[in-house]
Amino acid sequence: MKSYSEDPVAELQELTAALEDWLRFQRRLGWPGTPAEPEAPASEQVNEATGVLTLKEIRAELGDCKRCKLSRTRKNIVFGDGSARAALMFIGEGPGEEEDLQGLPFVGAAGQLLNNLLSKLGLRREEVYIANVVKCRPPGNREPEADESEKCLPFLRKQIEAIQPRVIVTLGRVATQGLLSTPAPLTRLRGQWQKYGKIRVMPTFHPSYLLRFPKERHKTWDDMQQVMEYLAAYEEN
Repeated sequence: MKSYSEDPVAELQELTAALEDWLRFQRRLGWPGTPAEPEAPASEQVNEATGVLTLKEIRAELGDCKRCKLSRTRKNIVFGDGSARAALMFIGEGPGEEEDLQGLPFVGAAGQLLNNLLSKLGLRREEVYIANVVKCRPPGNREPEADESEKCLPFLRKQIEAIQPRVIVTLGRVATQGLLSTPAPLTRLRGQWQKYGKIRVMPTFHPSYLLRFPKERHKTWDDMQQVMEYLAAYEEN
């Protein structure tokens, strides 16, 4: 028989580990005197049947990303923001100056316009999920270069897989072409339903474009009416 009489520290460590295992078992059973183990938030759960990563795990995998040159000039990684169970997801191009400072997507002037649009549609920002093709600010707010997008897109695709939205709205040419892997111009795709796997995609203008050309805002409003009608019909079924 194994004895720890000559090593009381080892014996104490083994007893402590055994007690912790026993308590964890009791918590799972919810036995009296041992509070049930709290369920992890939806955003932190893993679908064990499919092995899909949670947003928290995807963010951990991204880490302090140095996969492309955008990491040299960024202040913050802008991962995404919103509900992990969102039926509606917005995807933009990349963070701007304010987003880079705050570490959140769409918080500058374009973000305010997006918030106003959501409000008019009867939605709260907390109900949707917002992300970008690239998660670090391109210097001078230039468009992301191909190699930069290629490094970030796998993480965006994992976010989509984790959230499983019913509709994705791509904001602008870069987001639309990047997600759909198409060279087709936004003018041809905007306002027309596309597909990303089984998920419906509605391409529309980026809010920054609408700030420069406010007369085009009605087109994005029309696009979003299609989105809301589809979501309403989905809920009814």
